[in-house]
Amino acid sequence: MTTQPRRSKITPEREQEFYEAALDLLREDGYEALTMEGVAARSRCGKSTLYRQWGTKQRLVAAALRGTRCVRLADIDTGTLEGDLRAVARSAALFSARDTSLTHALGHAVLQNPELLRALREALIEPEIAAINAMVRRAVERGEIAADNPAAEFVSVQLSGVIRARPMLEGLPADEAYLTRFIQASILPALIRRTATPS
Repeated sequence: MTTQPRRSKITPEREQEFYEAALDLLREDGYEALTMEGVAARSRCGKSTLYRQWGTKQRLVAAALRGTRCVRLADIDTGTLEGDLRAVARSAALFSARDTSLTHALGHAVLQNPELLRALREALIEPEIAAINAMVRRAVERGEIAADNPAAEFVSVQLSGVIRARPMLEGLPADEAYLTRFIQASILPALIRRTATPS
Protein backbone atom coordinates (compact mmCIF):
# COMPACT_ATOMS: atom_id res chain seq x y z
CA MET A 1 0.00 0.00 0.00
CA THR A 2 1.43 3.39 -1.03
CA THR A 3 1.69 5.99 1.73
CA GLN A 4 0.34 9.33 0.63
CA PRO A 5 2.49 12.36 1.43
CA ARG A 6 1.21 14.77 4.07
CA ARG A 7 0.06 17.84 2.17
CA SER A 8 0.88 21.25 3.57
CA LYS A 9 -0.93 24.50 2.87
CA ILE A 10 0.44 26.05 -0.31
CA THR A 11 -1.30 28.82 -2.20
CA PRO A 12 -2.51 27.98 -5.71
CA GLU A 13 -0.09 30.59 -7.08
CA ARG A 14 2.86 29.01 -5.30
CA GLU A 15 1.75 25.56 -6.43
CA GLN A 16 1.81 26.75 -10.04
CA GLU A 17 5.36 28.02 -9.54
CA PHE A 18 6.44 24.55 -8.41
CA TYR A 19 4.67 22.97 -11.37
CA GLU A 20 6.27 25.32 -13.89
CA ALA A 21 9.71 24.79 -12.36
CA ALA A 22 9.32 21.01 -12.59
CA LEU A 23 8.09 21.09 -16.19
CA ASP A 24 10.74 23.58 -17.30
CA LEU A 25 13.47 21.32 -15.94
CA LEU A 26 11.82 18.30 -17.54
CA ARG A 27 11.82 20.05 -20.93
CA GLU A 28 15.42 21.19 -20.57
CA ASP A 29 17.12 18.06 -19.25
CA GLY A 30 14.72 15.13 -19.47
CA TYR A 31 13.10 13.03 -16.80
CA GLU A 32 16.15 11.14 -15.53
CA ALA A 33 18.01 14.37 -14.76
CA LEU A 34 15.03 15.90 -12.97
CA THR A 35 15.41 15.98 -9.17
CA MET A 36 13.40 17.35 -6.30
CA GLU A 37 16.51 19.31 -5.34
CA GLY A 38 16.59 20.92 -8.77
CA VAL A 39 12.93 21.89 -8.59
CA ALA A 40 13.48 23.31 -5.09
CA ALA A 41 16.41 25.41 -6.31
CA ARG A 42 14.51 26.63 -9.39
CA SER A 43 11.46 27.60 -7.33
CA ARG A 44 13.47 28.91 -4.34
CA CYS A 45 12.08 26.65 -1.65
CA GLY A 46 13.32 23.89 0.62
CA LYS A 47 13.15 20.42 -0.89
CA SER A 48 11.35 19.26 2.28
CA THR A 49 8.36 21.34 1.13
CA LEU A 50 8.18 19.36 -2.10
CA TYR A 51 8.57 16.00 -0.38
CA ARG A 52 5.93 16.90 2.18
CA GLN A 53 3.49 17.96 -0.53
CA TRP A 54 4.06 15.28 -3.19
CA GLY A 55 6.33 12.63 -1.71
CA THR A 56 8.13 11.66 -4.91
CA LYS A 57 9.20 13.32 -8.13
CA GLN A 58 6.88 10.99 -10.01
CA ARG A 59 3.87 12.38 -8.16
CA LEU A 60 5.13 15.94 -8.57
CA VAL A 61 5.48 15.50 -12.34
CA ALA A 62 2.01 13.96 -12.63
CA ALA A 63 0.49 16.75 -10.53
CA ALA A 64 2.31 19.38 -12.57
CA LEU A 65 1.02 17.97 -15.85
CA ARG A 66 -2.52 17.88 -14.53
CA GLY A 67 -2.30 21.24 -12.79
CA THR A 68 -1.11 23.16 -15.84
CA ARG A 69 -3.82 21.94 -18.22
CA CYS A 70 -5.99 24.78 -19.45
CA VAL A 71 -9.27 22.86 -19.41
CA ARG A 72 -10.28 19.87 -17.32
CA LEU A 73 -12.05 17.36 -19.53
CA ALA A 74 -14.48 16.58 -16.72
CA ASP A 75 -15.79 20.15 -17.02
CA ILE A 76 -16.72 19.77 -20.69
CA ASP A 77 -20.44 19.33 -21.40
CA THR A 78 -21.63 21.07 -24.57
CA GLY A 79 -24.89 19.15 -24.94
CA THR A 80 -23.81 17.02 -27.91
CA LEU A 81 -21.21 14.31 -28.36
CA GLU A 82 -19.66 16.03 -31.36
CA GLY A 83 -19.44 19.28 -29.41
CA ASP A 84 -17.85 17.52 -26.45
CA LEU A 85 -15.27 15.76 -28.61
CA ARG A 86 -14.42 18.98 -30.44
CA ALA A 87 -13.89 20.64 -27.06
CA VAL A 88 -11.57 17.78 -26.08
CA ALA A 89 -9.65 18.39 -29.31
CA ARG A 90 -9.26 22.09 -28.53
CA SER A 91 -8.11 21.42 -24.97
CA ALA A 92 -5.70 18.67 -25.94
CA ALA A 93 -4.28 20.72 -28.81
CA LEU A 94 -3.37 23.59 -26.49
CA PHE A 95 -1.27 21.23 -24.41
CA SER A 96 0.18 19.24 -27.31
CA ALA A 97 1.27 22.29 -29.30
CA ARG A 98 3.42 23.70 -26.52
CA ASP A 99 4.57 20.47 -24.92
CA THR A 100 5.80 18.11 -27.61
CA SER A 101 9.12 18.22 -25.75
CA LEU A 102 7.39 16.94 -22.61
CA THR A 103 5.79 14.12 -24.53
CA HIS A 104 9.19 13.04 -25.80
CA ALA A 105 10.77 13.39 -22.35
CA LEU A 106 8.12 11.24 -20.72
CA GLY A 107 7.64 8.72 -23.53
CA HIS A 108 10.85 6.83 -22.74
CA ALA A 109 10.70 7.42 -18.99
CA VAL A 110 7.35 5.70 -18.49
CA LEU A 111 8.74 2.52 -20.08
CA GLN A 112 11.56 2.45 -17.55
CA ASN A 113 9.71 3.68 -14.47
CA PRO A 114 6.56 1.84 -13.33
CA GLU A 115 6.05 4.31 -10.48
CA LEU A 116 5.95 7.22 -12.93
CA LEU A 117 3.47 5.38 -15.14
CA ARG A 118 1.31 4.62 -12.11
CA ALA A 119 1.38 8.27 -11.01
CA LEU A 120 0.48 9.48 -14.53
CA ARG A 121 -2.35 6.99 -14.74
CA GLU A 122 -3.79 8.12 -11.41
CA ALA A 123 -3.44 11.86 -11.98
CA LEU A 124 -4.00 12.17 -15.74
CA ILE A 125 -4.91 9.13 -17.77
CA GLU A 126 -7.65 7.60 -15.63
CA PRO A 127 -9.50 10.93 -15.06
CA GLU A 128 -9.16 11.71 -18.77
CA ILE A 129 -10.61 8.35 -19.80
CA ALA A 130 -13.38 8.64 -17.22
CA ALA A 131 -14.34 12.08 -18.57
CA ILE A 132 -14.50 10.86 -22.18
CA ASN A 133 -16.49 7.79 -21.13
CA ALA A 134 -18.93 10.12 -19.37
CA MET A 135 -19.37 12.07 -22.61
CA VAL A 136 -20.23 8.82 -24.39
CA ARG A 137 -22.70 7.83 -21.66
CA ARG A 138 -24.45 11.19 -21.94
CA ALA A 139 -24.67 10.69 -25.70
CA VAL A 140 -26.36 7.32 -25.13
CA GLU A 141 -28.79 8.91 -22.66
CA ARG A 142 -29.65 11.62 -25.22
CA GLY A 143 -30.22 9.01 -27.91
CA GLU A 144 -27.28 10.10 -30.06
CA ILE A 145 -25.68 6.67 -29.80
CA ALA A 146 -27.30 3.26 -29.60
CA ALA A 147 -26.73 1.73 -26.16
CA ASP A 148 -25.40 -1.46 -27.74
CA ASN A 149 -23.03 0.25 -30.21
CA PRO A 150 -19.80 -1.81 -29.97
CA ALA A 151 -17.63 1.18 -30.92
CA ALA A 152 -18.60 3.15 -27.81
CA GLU A 153 -16.15 1.41 -25.49
CA PHE A 154 -13.15 2.37 -27.65
CA VAL A 155 -13.66 6.15 -27.87
CA SER A 156 -11.53 7.08 -24.85
CA VAL A 157 -8.68 4.78 -25.86
CA GLN A 158 -8.74 6.02 -29.46
CA LEU A 159 -8.76 9.69 -28.58
CA SER A 160 -6.28 9.50 -25.71
CA GLY A 161 -4.03 7.31 -27.83
CA VAL A 162 -3.87 9.56 -30.88
CA ILE A 163 -3.20 12.62 -28.71
CA ARG A 164 -0.07 10.94 -27.35
CA ALA A 165 0.92 8.93 -30.40
CA ARG A 166 1.26 11.63 -33.06
CA PRO A 167 4.10 13.53 -31.34
CA MET A 168 5.94 10.25 -30.77
CA LEU A 169 5.39 8.73 -34.21
CA GLU A 170 5.42 11.78 -36.49
CA GLY A 171 7.20 14.41 -34.41
CA LEU A 172 4.20 16.72 -34.83
CA PRO A 173 1.74 18.01 -32.24
CA ALA A 174 -1.77 16.62 -32.17
CA ASP A 175 -3.22 20.01 -33.10
CA GLU A 176 -6.90 20.88 -33.21
CA ALA A 177 -7.24 20.45 -36.98
CA TYR A 178 -5.64 17.00 -36.86
CA LEU A 179 -7.74 15.85 -33.91
CA THR A 180 -10.93 17.22 -35.46
CA ARG A 181 -10.24 15.30 -38.68
CA PHE A 182 -9.61 12.17 -36.64
CA ILE A 183 -12.88 12.60 -34.74
CA GLN A 184 -14.85 13.23 -37.93
CA ALA A 185 -13.25 10.42 -39.92
CA SER A 186 -12.68 7.69 -37.33
CA ILE A 187 -14.81 8.17 -34.23
CA LEU A 188 -18.14 9.73 -35.13
CA PRO A 189 -18.91 7.54 -38.19
CA ALA A 190 -18.62 4.43 -36.03
CA LEU A 191 -20.80 5.88 -33.29
CA ILE A 192 -23.59 7.80 -34.94
CA ARG A 193 -25.79 5.84 -37.29
CA ARG A 194 -27.04 8.12 -40.01
CA THR A 195 -30.18 7.40 -41.96
CA ALA A 196 -29.34 6.68 -45.60
CA THR A 197 -30.73 9.19 -48.09
CA PRO A 198 -33.24 7.52 -50.45
CA SER A 199 -31.95 7.29 -54.01
